[in-house]
Amino acid sequence: MSLVPFVFQNSKSGKKETFVPKDPLNVSIYSCGPTVYNFAHIGNIRSFLFVDVLRRSLLLGGYKLNQSMNITDIDDKIINESIKRKISVEEFTKPWTEAFFKDLETLHVQKLEHYPKATESIDDMVGLVETLQKNGLVYEKDGNLYFSIQKFSRYGELSKIDVSGMKSGVRYDADEYTKDDVRDFVLWKNQKTEEEKCWHTKIGTGRPGWHLECSAMIRKVYVSGVDIHTGGIDLLFPHHENEAAQSYGAYPEEEFVGTWLHCEHLLVDGEKMSKSKGNFYTLRDILEKGYDPNSIRYHLISAHYRSKLNFSLTKLEESKTAMERIQNTIYRVLETGNLWENVPKSSKGFEFSNSELQKINLDFMNSLADDLNVPKALASVFELVRVVNQFLDSKTELSDSTFLKESLALFYKTNELFAVFSFQKQIQTLDGISEDWILGQIEARKTAKQNKDFSTADRIRKELEEKGILLADTKEGNTTWKKAQ
Repeated sequence: MSLVPFVFQNSKSGKKETFVPKDPLNVSIYSCGPTVYNFAHIGNIRSFLFVDVLRRSLLLGGYKLNQSMNITDIDDKIINESIKRKISVEEFTKPWTEAFFKDLETLHVQKLEHYPKATESIDDMVGLVETLQKNGLVYEKDGNLYFSIQKFSRYGELSKIDVSGMKSGVRYDADEYTKDDVRDFVLWKNQKTEEEKCWHTKIGTGRPGWHLECSAMIRKVYVSGVDIHTGGIDLLFPHHENEAAQSYGAYPEEEFVGTWLHCEHLLVDGEKMSKSKGNFYTLRDILEKGYDPNSIRYHLISAHYRSKLNFSLTKLEESKTAMERIQNTIYRVLETGNLWENVPKSSKGFEFSNSELQKINLDFMNSLADDLNVPKALASVFELVRVVNQFLDSKTELSDSTFLKESLALFYKTNELFAVFSFQKQIQTLDGISEDWILGQIEARKTAKQNKDFSTADRIRKELEEKGILLADTKEGNTTWKKAQ
């Protein structure tokens, strides 16, 4: 399979660039993962789904991936909460880490090759600080170790921040701050109290600063830099700027990151998500309202990753309706062509002989290759829905099984990105009513219609409706059923 050429909007250059990995059969991708101190909110979830879209798109394009997402299981918030609850950091973070992976599983996020934890990478962090010390970029104050921004001339290259007015020696101990407050950032924090989690190392007794963690874990997993680094737009500064400073400061001859990709913010009902506004949602909050995980996934990936996504329960309903339109067409193809036992196992190597399907397939892949343009890819899927339904509506009998098989294969291929559609026959059950009995009633109704006994046919339909079973007759002469909502 030949590789599909991709272009990405590189945050460093601010331009679309052709993606040229060091090795297409071993593309290295690192993504900033969760800080495991609570359930991930849907803004976090969107950024994790963006990583999944990137992964699935590159796999469809023929690339082989070596992908990582870190688990931040030590930081200010985690330490404060563990002390407050009088439990160890490990005890505190374990259930939140498990909840994170459960969320990914619920939303059909593919498992990555590596999930390095900060607490399991302390030696790597210490080694990075020692290298920075040798290069003259670290100073000590009150037992803490800081990165000196003014001694590193490349600071600001990624985020385009101006450091010319910064005063020498102004420091920041907190992990998070804003562009309006640029200061030297902490690499290693001295233990303040006996309750604080700490490590006894060659650079002192304490714990790492947040920004140090990702630089060290990238080197731990990949030895050198990576082809792609992703994260939310809020991480561009200071986190990713500080990552770049540490890595280039320690290893100036190496390329740390080839392409930086940043996912935009998520809004809720047009506003920034906030607990005080009552518009703060975790995945569990939405599931408890009765929404399907597939609808949530579809909605969160349907906008371009560089566009703000306005989440709302109303839009979630709209996503459900759009999904059902696609899903119903897939079921129609499966039923009409009797293809339930012929669903593809993979889209690899599949060729399309029909010119319309060829164009849709090409448009779909070109959309993904153009900086992961999912909205445009979705437009290709709906064009497929239109073409397939037009074909089915125009045929009084099945005469082109090749078209149906190829249509099914193309739907399957698109679902390797979306991961929300089913290709299995629905098993619907009602209390006290077996599917065999329902199918028997459908057959009896069909016989009655063939004998022009329309009163009996109508009576059977009405009896089924009273039991919560709705029938739908197709132009092909088949009858399907579903439970009434």
